[in-house]
Amino acid sequence: MNDIVIIRSGGDIASGIAHRLYKCGFKVIILEIQNPLLIRRSISFADSINKGKKEVEGVVAKHIKRYDEIDGIWKNREIPVIIDEDCTILNYIKPLAVVDAILAKKNTGTHIDMAPITIGVGPGFEAGVDVNLVVETNRGQTLGQVIHSGKAEENTGIPGNIIGYTTERVIKAPCDGVLTIKEDIGSMVNQGDIVCYVGNKPVKTVISGIVRGMIADKTNVFKGLKIADVDPRGKVEYCDIISDKARAVGGGVVEAIMHMKNRVWGDEL
Repeated sequence: MNDIVIIRSGGDIASGIAHRLYKCGFKVIILEIQNPLLIRRSISFADSINKGKKEVEGVVAKHIKRYDEIDGIWKNREIPVIIDEDCTILNYIKPLAVVDAILAKKNTGTHIDMAPITIGVGPGFEAGVDVNLVVETNRGQTLGQVIHSGKAEENTGIPGNIIGYTTERVIKAPCDGVLTIKEDIGSMVNQGDIVCYVGNKPVKTVISGIVRGMIADKTNVFKGLKIADVDPRGKVEYCDIISDKARAVGGGVVEAIMHMKNRVWGDEL
C-alpha cells in the first residue's frame, strides 16, 4: 500500500501535520523553499535547512539535496526535507497524498491531480475543485475541521487570542533591512524591551512574556513582515512543543487522508 505523503512547507503548522502523520506510520516528505521565513524556528522541521537536522517532540527531520537519499532517511526513521518549490519530486515519486500547508492564504500551484489525495490547509482552496479536501485553520469551534465541499474561512488578519492578547503578541518589521536578534526564542522580556533590530532601528515588544518566535538572525526582512511572537503566558516550555493549533490542524489532515483512503477507495490504493 502506498503510504507516502508529501507536505508542501516545513513551517510550524506544517510540522505539526508532519509529526502527526509520522506518528501514524506514514512516510512523510517535506518540500521547502531555499530560504524559508520561519517565526517558530524551534518547532519547525524546515529549520533543518539551516542546521542539517531538526528534532521536534522526538521526531527528527534531515535536510537532503537529492531524491535518491529519501529511502535512506526513511530507513533511519527520520523525515526527509528537500528544497523543491515546484514539486518536481512528483516526476520521480508518486505519493498517496499531497498536502499544501504553505498557508499563503491563496493557492500557489497545488492542484487536484497531483496525487490520489490532495489536501489544502487553510484559505485559498476549494474542496472538489483545487483539492479533494480542505482543513480549517481559523481558531474557534471549527479549527481542524475537514471541509468536503466549499472553502475554509477567510483570513481574519487577527492573531489567535492568548489570555486576552491578539495583535499585541505579534511583532512586525518597522522597515526594510537586515534583522539582528537581541532576545532570541526562549528569552523572557518585559514590555518596552528591545527584542531585535531591523537595520539600526530598535524593535520593542508592547507586552511582557516569552519570545516564542523569531526570524533567524541576519535575515533580510521587509516593512510589515511578521518577524517575532511574544507569548504572554511566560512558559518557556511552550517554545519547544507543537502548538494546539498545529496539533488540531494535523489531526484534521490525518482524518482527511484516512477518509479518502478508506471510505472512498478502500484497498485500491
